[in-house]
Amino acid sequence: MTGNREATDAFIKAKFAEFYREESGRIKAPTAIEKREFGFLLFKEKIMLRHKSFRDVGELRAFLRRVVPSHAYYSAAYYEMPEESMESKGWIGADLYFDIDADHIPTECKKVHDRWRCVKCGFSGRGTPPEACPICGERSFDERTWPCEVCLESAKRETTKLIDILTDDFGFSLGEVGVSFSGHRGYHIHLESEVIRELDSTSRKEIVDYVTGQGIDAKFHGLEEIRGGGGRILTGPNLDEAGWRGRISRGVYEFLLKATEGDLRGIGLRRSVVNLITTNRDAILESWKAGGPWGLIKGVGIESWKAIIKRSVEIQSVKIDTVVTTDIHRLIRLPNTLHGKTGLMKVSFPAGEIENFDPLKEAVAFKKGGATIYIEEAPKFRIGEETFGPFKDEKAELPTAAALLLLCKGLAVVAE
Repeated sequence: MTGNREATDAFIKAKFAEFYREESGRIKAPTAIEKREFGFLLFKEKIMLRHKSFRDVGELRAFLRRVVPSHAYYSAAYYEMPEESMESKGWIGADLYFDIDADHIPTECKKVHDRWRCVKCGFSGRGTPPEACPICGERSFDERTWPCEVCLESAKRETTKLIDILTDDFGFSLGEVGVSFSGHRGYHIHLESEVIRELDSTSRKEIVDYVTGQGIDAKFHGLEEIRGGGGRILTGPNLDEAGWRGRISRGVYEFLLKATEGDLRGIGLRRSVVNLITTNRDAILESWKAGGPWGLIKGVGIESWKAIIKRSVEIQSVKIDTVVTTDIHRLIRLPNTLHGKTGLMKVSFPAGEIENFDPLKEAVAFKKGGATIYIEEAPKFRIGEETFGPFKDEKAELPTAAALLLLCKGLAVVAE
């Protein structure tokens, strides 16, 4: 690269310092700030400064201006003494958080824009890294992921499903569901209440299992064979039923609406069953008006429907980072602070507005100025209303937000 890594790091920190100097007023105090632990990843030392606490938001803002972290976090938990060691903090309770990230969602585009490199031998590739390096067996990799619009949209779809489950199945109102764009490739869902605060890790694991569809057995959700009319009749759940019964039905409908022969064979159906389903697809979809297709097609039996239901559960379940929800001591990114991997902000917004939320516009922190950078390689991308790239071994003058994204991602350096 035609540039200096040290100068690049200094440029990034200077821009972060400018943001916290001019925009620290955006930072709001989390509920009961004095009972929260805060953590900060520092630029120069690359270490996590933990076990910090603040009496009020003024102290927090002053600290951000003085220290200028690359990442800022606060605890989901409330503590009696948040500055003490974990054993001595005195856990009082914790809010409920869900983390939805494109890292946990399979998308074909990752094979194009995500890269990895073995930290031991340097062997590299694209997409999701293997469990172990095929050359030396090392299990540690330097990963460079990219927040493309396909990945961001996939994370938004999962977030929308989770909001639906929390409101329809758990009974929360939209106003009680806090939603934030993480500043990178996903979203955070946040719930506060006295009842939630007291839940232990085991109880939170039950919630995780529900939203991820773990242990869903079709026979406990309406699919069964009953005797009638001189034989056996296959019955199943309807589209408008509550809970997972309705979600199963809607997942089956969605799957069969678009499924190709390859999709049907891919879930283990015999060729004869695949032919029956594809031949009778219109009748199957129409049958939901009268209770569903469960016994409609002779030759499509209960085992075939179980396989289809298993796929429907995958469609309807939500792909979350399960550890975040069950961890009652978790540190969560502080809203309206900058994400060190992108230079974008973590931005909160009403749950009902997620469909129209544009993270590459709403999370842009720097809207003035620019920088000349040398770019190793970067895909085509959008910031706000402008599109940039693709780039390959070239110098470019870009607006600050676009330049910072590439610099923070390690795809570019400040040009000499």
